[in-house]
Amino acid sequence: MTYMTYKTYKKTGFGYEKLVVYWLACTIYDLTVEFCKTYMSYKTYKSYTRTYDQMIQAARSGKQNIVEGSLNPSAESGLKLGQVARASFGELLEDYKDFLRQRHLLQWAKDDPRVMAIRRQPDLPYKTYKSYTTYTTYLSSAESFGNLMVTLCYKELYLLSRYLKANEVRFVSEGGFRENLLKKRLEYRRKYDL
Repeated sequence: MTYMTYKTYKKTGFGYEKLVVYWLACTIYDLTVEFCKTYMSYKTYKSYTRTYDQMIQAARSGKQNIVEGSLNPSAESGLKLGQVARASFGELLEDYKDFLRQRHLLQWAKDDPRVMAIRRQPDLPYKTYKSYTTYTTYLSSAESFGNLMVTLCYKELYLLSRYLKANEVRFVSEGGFRENLLKKRLEYRRKYDL
């Protein structure tokens, strides 16, 4: 997986749509909506569950902060928004783990063959997002669906760590927004001898 510098992004016109971390976030968001409709809805519990809204909002927030961070020309802002995305997916991961624990469903170990199969699913090519049909075999039961989501959230958190590391490199090499403004102001003052 490669990460573009901001200069490359500006030249090619691509951005977040080239990032595997974004497309996996789309998958997680769409699957979270399906999961909540199926297992967290009023029909299931005969009462309103606040967790329903919170899980969907956490998945949406993670995805949207990746978009906003990659579109922001400031490396510093991109880092902050990437960290917000990571926090959102961390919160969502806990909700899925809570779901499994509270319903006495087995959380699969990280070396479980089913987890390994999910982790091996290819991240590329993501030309355009079509659907989450790759994972339909896991949607048949609460346990397998919950474990699918736990595994995808862990995968997303790993990819976000790599994404943030790339943004840190960009920040160190290009500087932050304020630093670049100060540099331009100093150049202007030297040029016009102010």
